Amino acid sequence: MHEISLVRNIIRTLEDEFEENELQKLNQIDLKVGLLSNVEPILMQNAFEAVVEDEQRFFETKLVVNVLPIIVKCELCGDESEVTNYSFKCRNGHPTKNVIQGEELTIERVHFDE
Repeated sequence: MHEISLVRNIIRTLEDEFEENELQKLNQIDLKVGLLSNVEPILMQNAFEAVVEDEQRFFETKLVVNVLPIIVKCELCGDESEVTNYSFKCRNGHPTKNVIQGEELTIERVHFDE
């Protein structure tokens, strides 16, 4: 399950960016996860819970996974459309592979206690 290594990378990123006293006040991590990112939100939640059992300082921290739809931009007409049923076409029916949203896996925001 690669979600465990992703969660560990998220924790390492937070440890690199914030001081220990700040991390002790961390109460929520918001992620942006695109549908094409190869990440299952429920598996990410389960992996987070498993990892924080070892990382006790994050035990009270909540993980919120915001799933982003796949958006493509048509090279012919410039239309931006949401992909449904993995049909990569704009609203005008032109096929396109120009994905502008849906591949993300980013830390969107972190929340701290006051």
